[in-house]
Amino acid sequence: MDASMKDRLDSFLERLAATPAPPNSVNPWSSETVYGQIRLQNLRRYFEQMLERGSTTLLLGEAPGYQGCRRSGVGFTSEPQLIAGIPELDMFGEARGYQRSGEFPDLRKEPSATIVWGQLARLDFVPFIWASFPFHPHKPELPNSNRTPKRPEIDFGRPIFLDLIETFQIEHVFAVGNIAHASLAAVGIDAPKVRHPAQGGKNDFVAGMEWVVTHQDALGRVPPRSHP
Repeated sequence: MDASMKDRLDSFLERLAATPAPPNSVNPWSSETVYGQIRLQNLRRYFEQMLERGSTTLLLGEAPGYQGCRRSGVGFTSEPQLIAGIPELDMFGEARGYQRSGEFPDLRKEPSATIVWGQLARLDFVPFIWASFPFHPHKPELPNSNRTPKRPEIDFGRPIFLDLIETFQIEHVFAVGNIAHASLAAVGIDAPKVRHPAQGGKNDFVAGMEWVVTHQDALGRVPPRSHP
C-alpha cells in the first residue's frame, strides 16, 4: 500500500469512527468504546486485504445486521467467519489479526453472511462490501434486533458510501436488494440489482451472483473522478 492510499484509508476510518449514529442505530466502529475500536481494526484489516487483492468492485447492501457486521465490524460477516477465516479465499482469521470485540459473550452465525461468503468462495470472487446505511438499525429499546433503515438514514449513509468509493477508487458497483439499488440510482449510478439472500432469497441471490461474475463489464460504472 503506497503512502497516499494509507493516508486515505486512515482518514476514512477516522471519519467513520467519529460519526455519531442516528437514534435507534449503532455505529459498530465508534471510537467511544473499546469494542468499537476493535471492530474498527477488523475493518482496517479487511480493507487492507481488499487493497492487496486490487479489487475495484463494490457490493452495496442495505444495513448491518445484529448477528453479523454489528458484531464483527465487516459487512455480511459473522464472528465465526471472522475468527475461523475463509480458507478458500484466504480471507479473515485470527492469524491475520482479526479479533472478537468481546462485547457479546456468545458466537452467532448470521444466515445472510453464511450464504454470501459461501457463494463468494464458490465463485472465487471478492468485492468490497458496504451498506447503504452503514450503521446497525434496530427497533426501539431492542438493540439485538434488525429493522429496515428509514429514508433519512439512507440519505445519511449516501455520502459515506460515496466517500468509500472515492477512497478506494471503486470502478464498478452492484446492489444487493432494493434499498441499495435505489440509493445508487439517487446518485446517478445505474447498477444491476441482485436479490438479497434473506427471507427466502437464497436461490435468487445465488443466480444473481453467478450473473455478476460472468457479466462484470455490465456492472454499474462509477463516473470518472480525480484523486489527490
